[in-house]
Amino acid sequence: MITIQNTKLKATFNELGAELTSLTNLENGKEIMWSGNPDFWGGQSPVLFPTVGALKNEQYIFEGKTYELPRHGFARRRVFDIKESSENEVIFELKSDEESLKIYPFEFSLEIKYTLIENKLTVSYRVKNLSDKEMYFSLGAHPGFAIDTENGMNYNDYEIAFSDDEKLEIHPLVDNLISNETKIVELENKTLPLSYELFSKDALVMTTMKSRELILKNKKNHHKIIFTFSNFPYFGIWAAKNADFVCLEPWQGIADLENHNQELAEKFGILKLEKNQDWIADWAIEIE
Repeated sequence: MITIQNTKLKATFNELGAELTSLTNLENGKEIMWSGNPDFWGGQSPVLFPTVGALKNEQYIFEGKTYELPRHGFARRRVFDIKESSENEVIFELKSDEESLKIYPFEFSLEIKYTLIENKLTVSYRVKNLSDKEMYFSLGAHPGFAIDTENGMNYNDYEIAFSDDEKLEIHPLVDNLISNETKIVELENKTLPLSYELFSKDALVMTTMKSRELILKNKKNHHKIIFTFSNFPYFGIWAAKNADFVCLEPWQGIADLENHNQELAEKFGILKLEKNQDWIADWAIEIE
């Protein structure tokens, strides 16, 4: 496990998947991240690459050949190298190899940089195409934040405030694929109350959300985290059934649409990088 810290925060990571496994507020000892209890969901903050969500039949087609990829891709199951590290910053790197090329025919570099500044953690991604051809990919974050249900608190005491949305247009999931239909979830003063029932039919998937700042807050004690992100056009909000966490998930790409033809280059939300081109995006949480 790798640790960085400053006077406000301490963050711990697993080289497997370059996953953020703990973020502790050193001023009060409070753990910000979900515990990873496998009875509900064993993840904590997996990196979704080179696909986000499920592929139709767990397969895609590229240049006439069919490949298989698991849900959310393979990066979360790979050990990253530590490219650089200091007291309050670490950079992980994953590069293509013989095994990855069998299921994803592109040479690439994926860097993930975690930086602590005061009471804020910033997570930055850089994907570079090292192939001699165009590269197609998606990338998503999947951090799960703990919901305090002790000391008289419960899940319904929490809410998510949106900076720029009065309502949310949701794409329902059907067998892990994106439905062709949408539904509207009305917000209360740009705020979504949390409840276990909210996720009874899986994640809330949005492709038209305008907000780039969300605030997860407790209505009783006013504890909150401010979540910001850039260069991620899509967003998901999810929790496992009856579990005391919520995931705030900025994405570049989503699961396959129900009627997708499985061609990778024609997948909704897929990104194309030219040779030697970079793609950069980030998200951050500020603890208050």
